[in-house]
Amino acid sequence: MSGTVLTINLDNLTHNYEYLRSKINPKVKLLAVVKAVAYGSDAIGIATHLESLGVDYFGVAYAEEGVALRESGIGTPILVLHPQPSNFNLLVKHKLEPSIYSVRLLNLFANFCLEQQLENYPIHIKYNSGLNRLGFSDTDIPFILDEVEGANLLIKSLFSHLAASEDVKERAFTMQQIKSFKQFSGALQSQMINDPITHQSNTSGILNYPEAHFSMVRTGIGLYGFGNEAIYDENLKPVASLTSVISQIHEIPAGGSLGYNRGFIADTPVQSATIALGHADGIGRMYGHGKGFVYINGQKAPILGNVCMDMLMVNVTHIDCKEGDEVIIFNETYSAASLAEAAGTISYELITGIAPRVKRILTQK
Repeated sequence: MSGTVLTINLDNLTHNYEYLRSKINPKVKLLAVVKAVAYGSDAIGIATHLESLGVDYFGVAYAEEGVALRESGIGTPILVLHPQPSNFNLLVKHKLEPSIYSVRLLNLFANFCLEQQLENYPIHIKYNSGLNRLGFSDTDIPFILDEVEGANLLIKSLFSHLAASEDVKERAFTMQQIKSFKQFSGALQSQMINDPITHQSNTSGILNYPEAHFSMVRTGIGLYGFGNEAIYDENLKPVASLTSVISQIHEIPAGGSLGYNRGFIADTPVQSATIALGHADGIGRMYGHGKGFVYINGQKAPILGNVCMDMLMVNVTHIDCKEGDEVIIFNETYSAASLAEAAGTISYELITGIAPRVKRILTQK
């Protein structure tokens, strides 16, 4: 093993879950988003723990992610946010519930259910309230009702997605999204027999727009410890900690170079430490040349030169350290958000990019 480990703190996950629950009415359901390996952590471990806490729904991007949860014993309802027609059989076999977001997809799934003689199969109708990524428009309502009735489908929920709920400057836009979703869902509900779940809020929506909690909310990044605003980050605890070790220390003389393409040339004598972590592990080349950094014995060590596939080198000239010492890339104290921001990206990209070969360890008191 490389000595690089991603430690997942389930106690912090519990804290985040309970904090987010405290922000919604007890009658409002909570959907936990565990797509992308639970934001780069451990989907099965995270989902198993959240199920034990009483989460109401899980959300994944693709059917295969839902299948993995089902095969691990997860019984909670699972919404597949971006289903593909080629996987309709998988959806049905594993009792996964698809988001239906377009005329084409609804037509294909309705025909599939008719061919398979399925009745009341649960689907979730997605409305495009302004994100302009996926979703039906208001003019599609008659088609939706006809197809659902013709194939005897069950609309389990109506939902949409906020585009900028973390940005106070976009409050007017967000309020318009909420208004348009209310109009769409109201128009559909007025012609339905059952009473579907309605949901539009993501993590920032939960925290900033209580008027948009409806009957369910969705949270992804908040569960993993990030609230998109400093005021909320203080109340959340990062779930994942990425650590490694110093493999070797080198003395680089003035004029000496380091790494591929001589990415770093020393103006003065420099002591460098090689770390067992590289772009194949999720720390991309964009973190090189001093943009990114790690922490060794409580001291900040900037990355030198180019990040390699399996290794990176940092400046430890002024740090008292030795080979074998622990290196912290991010944890509860040294935020992944700060490291990501230094390289011009966001915490989502950094934490979801940690490669499968990095060992995962789940901890709980």
